[in-house]
Amino acid sequence: MNLSLGFSPCPNDTFIFDAMIHQKIDTEGLSFEVVFDDVETLNQKAFRADLDITKLSYHAYAYLTENYVLLHSGSALGFGVGPLLICNKNEYSSLDMESLRHQASNLRIGIPGKYTTANFLLSIAFPEAKNKIEMKFFEIESALLNNQIDLGVIIHENRFTYQDKGLKKIIDLGEYWEDLTHGPIPLGGIMIKRNLPEEIKQKVNRIIRRSVEYAFDHPDSGFDFIRSLSQEMSTEVIKKHIELYVNKFSIDLDELGRKAVETFFKEAHKVGIIPETKQNLFL
Repeated sequence: MNLSLGFSPCPNDTFIFDAMIHQKIDTEGLSFEVVFDDVETLNQKAFRADLDITKLSYHAYAYLTENYVLLHSGSALGFGVGPLLICNKNEYSSLDMESLRHQASNLRIGIPGKYTTANFLLSIAFPEAKNKIEMKFFEIESALLNNQIDLGVIIHENRFTYQDKGLKKIIDLGEYWEDLTHGPIPLGGIMIKRNLPEEIKQKVNRIIRRSVEYAFDHPDSGFDFIRSLSQEMSTEVIKKHIELYVNKFSIDLDELGRKAVETFFKEAHKVGIIPETKQNLFL
C-alpha cells in the first residue's frame, strides 16, 4: 500500500523520516510518496485532506481532529525549543512584558503562519497583538532587517542565526509557556487520517518509531540526505537543529507528552484561540 506523507525539509523531520522513506528499516509492506513543504503549507494541505500522513502544528491540529488523529511517534515537543519573539530595534528589546503588551496592538508582527504553534504562543502571551503578517518562516529575519515588520516570531534554525544578523530577542515564547504550564511545549506532531484502517494506522505508528530509533542509533546514516534539503545550513547548525527538536518525545509521546498536548488544547480553548474538540486526540 502506498501512502502520501508530508513533512518539512528541516533537519529534524528529515532526520526522523530518512530510514523510513529510504527503506533502511522494515516498513511492513508500506511505501510512501513524500511531499516536502514548510509547516504552514502542510497545515493548509491538511485542511484540504490532501495527505494520508502529515506533520502538523498542534495549533492546526485543533481544527482538524475530525479528519486526522495524532500518532505516538514523530512529534516535536520539549523544553527550550519554543519560538522566539525578536526585533531589530533597541527600543523594543528593552521593553518589559507589560509595556510590550501596551504597544502590541500598534506593532506589525511577522508570523510563520496563522495555524502555527508559534502564532498560538504569541496569542497566549500577547492577546493584544492583532496586526500580524503571515510569511514563510525563513523570510522573517529579512523582513525585520528591511523594516517591513516591527517584531517577528522565528522558529526552526533561525534560532541559531538571528543574532549573527544583529537581531535581538525580546522573549522566548517557549519559556513563557513552560513557566505557565510547567510542561514541555508541543510544537508539531505526525497525524494520520482517521478513516484509514486501524491496522494501517498502527503499522505507520510502529514504522515511524522504528525510523526515529534507527536515526538515533545511526546518526550519520542520513546526513547527506538531511544536508541536501537544509537551507544553506552549516553542519554545526544542522546538528544543533536536530539535537534541539528530536528527543525522547519523538520516539514516544508517553504520559508527559500527552499531558502537554492536552494542556495545550485546554489553555487554547479557554482563551478562545481554538474550537472545542470532542474527538480523542491520540491514536
